[in-house]
Amino acid sequence: MGEAAHQIVTMEVNAHGIAVITFLNPPVNALNMEALELLKGKYNEAMERDDVKAIVLTGGGGKFSSGLDISLMQIIQKTGDNSFLAEICRDLNNLVEDGQKPSVAAIQGYALGGGLEFAMGCSARVATSGTKLGLPELTLGVIPGFGGTQRLPRLVGVSKAVEMLMTSRSIMSEEGKTLGLIDAIASPEELLETSCNLALNIAENRKPRLYSLSRTDKLDSSSKTEEILQGFRQQAEVTALTMPHKLSCLDVIQEGLTSGGHSGILKEGKVFKELVLSTAAKAYVHVFCAQRATSQVHGVTDAGLKPQAIEKVGVIGAGLMGSGITTSLILSNINVILKEVNSEYLQKGIQKIEANLQALVMKGKLDENGVKRALSNLRGVSDYSDFRDMDMVIEAVIEDLSLKQSIFEEIEKICPPNCILASGTSGIDLNEIGKRTNAQDRIVGAHFFSPAHIMPLLEIVRTEKTCTQVLLDVMTIGKTIKKVPLIVGNAPGFAVNRTFFPYFQGPYLLADLGVDIFRIDRVICAFGLAMGPFQLHDVTSYNLAITFAKEMAEAFPGRTFQSPLHQLMLQHGRQGKSNGKGYYIFEKGSKPKPDYSVLPIVEESRINKGKPISVSDQEIVEMIFFPVVNEACRVIEEGLISQASELDVASILGMNFPSRLGGIMFWADTIGAKYIYNSLSKWSDLYGPFFTPSKYLEERGMKGIPLGAPVEA
Repeated sequence: MGEAAHQIVTMEVNAHGIAVITFLNPPVNALNMEALELLKGKYNEAMERDDVKAIVLTGGGGKFSSGLDISLMQIIQKTGDNSFLAEICRDLNNLVEDGQKPSVAAIQGYALGGGLEFAMGCSARVATSGTKLGLPELTLGVIPGFGGTQRLPRLVGVSKAVEMLMTSRSIMSEEGKTLGLIDAIASPEELLETSCNLALNIAENRKPRLYSLSRTDKLDSSSKTEEILQGFRQQAEVTALTMPHKLSCLDVIQEGLTSGGHSGILKEGKVFKELVLSTAAKAYVHVFCAQRATSQVHGVTDAGLKPQAIEKVGVIGAGLMGSGITTSLILSNINVILKEVNSEYLQKGIQKIEANLQALVMKGKLDENGVKRALSNLRGVSDYSDFRDMDMVIEAVIEDLSLKQSIFEEIEKICPPNCILASGTSGIDLNEIGKRTNAQDRIVGAHFFSPAHIMPLLEIVRTEKTCTQVLLDVMTIGKTIKKVPLIVGNAPGFAVNRTFFPYFQGPYLLADLGVDIFRIDRVICAFGLAMGPFQLHDVTSYNLAITFAKEMAEAFPGRTFQSPLHQLMLQHGRQGKSNGKGYYIFEKGSKPKPDYSVLPIVEESRINKGKPISVSDQEIVEMIFFPVVNEACRVIEEGLISQASELDVASILGMNFPSRLGGIMFWADTIGAKYIYNSLSKWSDLYGPFFTPSKYLEERGMKGIPLGAPVEA
């Protein structure tokens, strides 16, 4: 290995005989194979040296470790072999916990996943204040594989350990100290000294050396433990379809508590190997990597530009979207001037924002001080006089082109010449919105998904004239407000709504063919979405659905399906959740229930009055989602996104597509392009052009090329 490789892990022995092994692998100190081998080498050296009494393991750069490098999981999934990783981790764990010389972990920043697992193998742990500790492996479809399922219950107790594992939530070092996971809290300046002193005291028997895997002092009686595990098992069974690995994790924990830690370690390794090769784990890993990749955009993040500070943002419109956008901004300590046409509308908007914040308080995500701090960043106005020093303006009014044009025409005159002019439109052509201005290089789409303060996706829409600095700055503010920014092209529906418009039409085509609407919703929920398409339209708006369907029909004539059902629902006085009458009955305090009295209206809406078709549940899923895949192929072919994996991220974060399936394109490739093409061709012949396969799908299906593979230049 070269000199740089050896600098990943260093060792220094102090005058008291403590070997400080420092691990530095920027940016997050991830554990890759090279790092693991070097750590093992330094541990062996420390064990063999006569001048070393004990070891302190720490991370450089203000961090301990984020855990296993995701690329190692990808290698295992590609080769089907995890023996190379299992062997070195077993050897390293044995050296850390059972070696002849004790170890102390000196932790700051965070110790997550495999990083925390190695720290738990040490005889003691010292952390700085505010250090994050957690085992988030279940979010990747696997369980901890380095002893975490066995050591955590022995250090913090079974109930807290299982809660941390099942939720993948981290705790701070202060709570870790209370629980017993952390032995001492030290300042960053005193972390190493405190850790070295503790290691020396253990080595010289002034403090007992503790072996995490053998400890029983935090364990409850067998009956109490069984009661705790059974409670978590009942919760896990509710999500068994989407997260079966939760039950596997509980089985592994129970094995260790019943048969001993070493038996649990053996089962943990076996189950980890099975899970890491599962389709779900491959999907979760794919999504993790795809989401991380969205932060690097060719021609934007590598253009040599620095983000400009955006400290003051104007939001125009205090409706549902404007209030949600404002909530996100003020929660991130960004000053917002919220503009409405009059004081009445403005007050209603501020009340929505206050309600958004209080909802976060109810969920334990914010306290009252946080509410006050957020609201201190907000000021409401009814004119543009305070927009003269804005860094950015986001228009969030109704989808009316002429209104948006007049707003942009006006704010261009008032705002400073470097102010970013963003539209929150969900699909109107940005070139048309900015047509009356001379600021086309500063105009950009900032499409939030509703509710804007909760949904994590931000679609950043570029025109041919949008300058690179603006794109970089909007990406940066997107990350600041904890959104995942995705840069897309300017086209009807942009990338996400364009891809998914068939999802909002396919179910109505099936209803037109006589398939029960409530069965469709049940099937879609069983597939993994939070609610079916008919209940979703009850919750959102029939008028919005009608408008969107009309826009898509105008943009893509001949391949859409327009059902009269929404219009008929309105004619019958049904407005969905807004008046409590839709496809479902909405009563306060109870879950929505199917309203079977709506079925005559559904029957009335049928254009095709023939005999109802007979379809399986699988066919319902395919007839609804294969057209989505088909449209995604067109979006890729037209270059509206940079790579197919971006649609995977968007489908999960923007449309709640099941993450266990890896996103719309990853899921499609697990099925196969040829099968999807053949199915669509068959349905196109039977039911019309809505199902007509795209050329991109046909070519890839015939050539056996994955839909997610890069497009050839």
